[in-house]
Amino acid sequence: MAVESVYDGFGLIPRTLWVAECGIGDGEMSGGGRGAERLIVDAAVELGSHGHNVHIFTAHHDKNRCFEETVSGTFPVTVYGSFLPRHIFYRLHAVCAYLRCIFVAICLLFLWPSFDVILVDQVSVVIPLLKLKKSAKVVFYCHFPDLLLAQHTTFLRRLYRKPIDFVEEITTGMADMILVNSKFTASTFANTFNHLHSRGIQPAVLYPAVNVDQFDESHSYNLNFLSINRFERKKNIELAVSAFAMLHTLDKHALENHNLPDATLTIAGKLATAAEFYWHVPL
Repeated sequence: MAVESVYDGFGLIPRTLWVAECGIGDGEMSGGGRGAERLIVDAAVELGSHGHNVHIFTAHHDKNRCFEETVSGTFPVTVYGSFLPRHIFYRLHAVCAYLRCIFVAICLLFLWPSFDVILVDQVSVVIPLLKLKKSAKVVFYCHFPDLLLAQHTTFLRRLYRKPIDFVEEITTGMADMILVNSKFTASTFANTFNHLHSRGIQPAVLYPAVNVDQFDESHSYNLNFLSINRFERKKNIELAVSAFAMLHTLDKHALENHNLPDATLTIAGKLATAAEFYWHVPL
């Protein structure tokens, strides 16, 4: 599914105004180069190249630490609510994220004219507010259900997350279209949001943009597997290691054009401290 086909689903014509309200965890467009922000920026660039007007609204945009496209003038980026806290004494991250994104949505409602399509990213709580713009269709991009990323390890955490998880599912189902980044995420969506699945609400798959032109010419190189993630438990770095180890159990004709003994695995990512790496990824 291409970005442009989202328009086809709504019967829209070129030059339609798009808005991306970015809620990557806390409504940021900086984030140090995360994949979720990268996907939204790529979608904005792609839509702009097809003649659509794109405007990104976000709660934070650090011009010294962001993607080049967000400061090059390719499309405008408007910030509302950067003064709001991202946490309260390093707690209540989800509540603060909701408040930041709701503030962005309220500013969008009252300070800007109608849009044809509004793309909501990650934080679904703003969808009911944005649906008040009757002329606009709301698309929700679900990178992964937030309730699966949050910890529910103690009674207080479960009590804290219960209303948040409930609101996430209810508001996600209010979107005119739901997108996910893979068939795996689509199946996870169905297994997680049981009530939405029972109502026949199924997300469409919109894969992250990849420049495929670079693969037009064949190259001679050793087989290399690359894993890029933050070094934390939920990214399951061990899966890349165990999958790479399974290479040596394959039949020698499985990958005829590559010499399996010369294959390499590169693991790269971001971590706060070396201690965090050793804690989350046993060596």
